[in-house]
Amino acid sequence: MQKIVTVIVSLALVVALSGCKDMSPTQQSTLTGGAAGAAGGALIGAIAGNAGLGAAIGGATGLAGGFLYGKSKESQQNAYQQGYQAGQQSR
Repeated sequence: MQKIVTVIVSLALVVALSGCKDMSPTQQSTLTGGAAGAAGGALIGAIAGNAGLGAAIGGATGLAGGFLYGKSKESQQNAYQQGYQAGQQSR
């Protein structure tokens, strides 16, 4: 059973990460966080006795963390661009 869960999670991770080409950085970090969280949660859940619940909790946590990370980086980039443009205009 544990091998099946590991194979399924690994395949899902490969498929999810291969489709990131046309996504924004925030979408990429959200998807990556969700996939990594689900994989980690499935492994921890398999050890604890419920891989499905672990994958669900880990996936949800990873999605939220990836989204927040992506938004933070997006905000930093926007602030940098605004400061750069303000500096160029003051010349």
